[in-house]
Amino acid sequence: MFHRESGVFKTSYAADMALYPLPITKWAAAGFAGLFIVIAPLILGEYLISILDLILIAVVGALGLNILVGYTGQISIGHGAFMSVGAYTAANLVVHLGAPFWVTIPAGGLMAALIGAVVGIPSLRIKGIYLAIATLAAQLIIEWTINHVPAISGGVQASIQVPRPSLFGTQLKSQTQLYLFLMAFAVLAIVATSNLVRSRIGRAFVAVRDQDVAAEIIGINTFRYKLWAFAISSFYAGVTGVLYTYYLGIANYEQFQITVSIDYLAMVIIGGLGSILGSILGAIFGTLRINLEGAARLNIGCAARLNREARSLNGFVWRAGPA
Repeated sequence: MFHRESGVFKTSYAADMALYPLPITKWAAAGFAGLFIVIAPLILGEYLISILDLILIAVVGALGLNILVGYTGQISIGHGAFMSVGAYTAANLVVHLGAPFWVTIPAGGLMAALIGAVVGIPSLRIKGIYLAIATLAAQLIIEWTINHVPAISGGVQASIQVPRPSLFGTQLKSQTQLYLFLMAFAVLAIVATSNLVRSRIGRAFVAVRDQDVAAEIIGINTFRYKLWAFAISSFYAGVTGVLYTYYLGIANYEQFQITVSIDYLAMVIIGGLGSILGSILGAIFGTLRINLEGAARLNIGCAARLNREARSLNGFVWRAGPA
């Protein structure tokens, strides 16, 4: 924690249950909102804004996975698969029905939540490594199904082109426009998660995580709340997949393979399990790591290619000899 409650007294239940109960948290939230919503789009270039776009998308996905792993204690290696469900649901709605984003985003989340609940039913009777293996199996099954059913993806290794979303008749083409669009969903996800973990459902999640047997003894239906956790986490994943699809302009199964699930699991673990701030920091770290790793590979590949071309040119000059 970056603050302390000493000297702050609450005189009502409303004050105690406020989203930001301490003055320092209110001022910090207002300061960060002004920095990233007003100042950042004005002073940063297109490339840096594009990195922030990816971070905002990752924040939504990391929050969803942290609800399942951090708050409920149920490990999952299938987050990428549920992202692909939302992505392909939105892509088909846009291509075949011309649905707007305010229809495709909740539709993608709801479809992913439905699939997540179906996957969660047989998985909730197991724990630990066995649950991880079950979610890994779900990842591979969903990935194979999407890739081999033409009605969903258009065929093996096919892609679906998706136009950028439009708001009030204006298509969001620039990185800054997409940044403000994605910022709205990231803020909504943060506020929704903050309210969820403070609610009765969130307290039940924590009780299941800490000791599921004791939670069941005191009257908590562990099966129902674990299923809720799977469904809510999958909803966040589906929304993340839709946002990725809109950002990239394409839906392809390669965007949501098992490596993506592992990346998101690393984000919530590194940032901090059971922490909203940890999810945000983990998303920042994970996104920057992926981009820096990609840039390093590109530079190494270019350097190796230039080295090979220089050697071949030297060999050609040596064989040709003096003119």
